[in-house]
Amino acid sequence: QVQLMESGGDLVQPGGSLRLSCAASGTIASIGTMAWYRQAPGKQRELVATVTSDGWSNYAVSVKGRFSISRGNAKNTFYLQMNSLKPEDTAVYYCNAALTLIGDNHYRGYWGQGTQVTVSS
Repeated sequence: QVQLMESGGDLVQPGGSLRLSCAASGTIASIGTMAWYRQAPGKQRELVATVTSDGWSNYAVSVKGRFSISRGNAKNTFYLQMNSLKPEDTAVYYCNAALTLIGDNHYRGYWGQGTQVTVSS
């Protein structure tokens, strides 16, 4: 089985920072585009950031300049560095990755279970 798991969510003060991690495990051959999403209570899940296999990144306007997505040096890991956090950043954050399994060249998307980020006011 393939599993993605987020970690690093916490309760922080406005202006604080957090670093979220996503680790993928299983019989993985390669990972393509990686992404972070978030979903606040009563809100639709939204795309926060993406990074391609060759390192190109994109961000939602609301987080641009404050958040940074990166691929890890360790195998099958990626991160979201969040700085200058605001109360409106409060949400469950989900990682998503397109990957191929050993013996299968088709890319499929997988989701993590989510990690809670709460920014107090």
